[in-house]
Amino acid sequence: MTKSVFARAKVNIEIPFHDVDAAEIAWHGHYAKYFEIARCQLLDQIDYNYPQMKESGFFWPVIDMRVRYIAPTRFQQKITVEAMLVEWEHRLKIDYLICDATSGQRLTKGYTCQVAVGIHDREMLLVSPPVVEEKLKIKRSL
Repeated sequence: MTKSVFARAKVNIEIPFHDVDAAEIAWHGHYAKYFEIARCQLLDQIDYNYPQMKESGFFWPVIDMRVRYIAPTRFQQKITVEAMLVEWEHRLKIDYLICDATSGQRLTKGYTCQVAVGIHDREMLLVSPPVVEEKLKIKRSL
């Protein structure tokens, strides 16, 4: 079954020295940062990045994250990180794919889930606010 992708973005990153261990392999914790860079690019494309989220009255904390390491990334390796928004009605679920920028080899995949929380009342919404639908330019049929 193919997932619907409501928005997507790709970014290119070169693994910096400060991200690697003595074996010149990127430390596993840095993948959250790589995901975040691609996620912000995706959110910029729909004009709903963190400043716009705050303006609309919501925080969007990450409540779930999964990373599946397929092959390591290494110092100075050029990678492409793709972020794909696959769910938006109740949460923002973004799938990620990290590939070697030269060979296209799959290196890592994962996802994050974020939910809307009201800035003033700190209440979690069970349905994404209408602003998400507006930003994605989705029209619901009743």
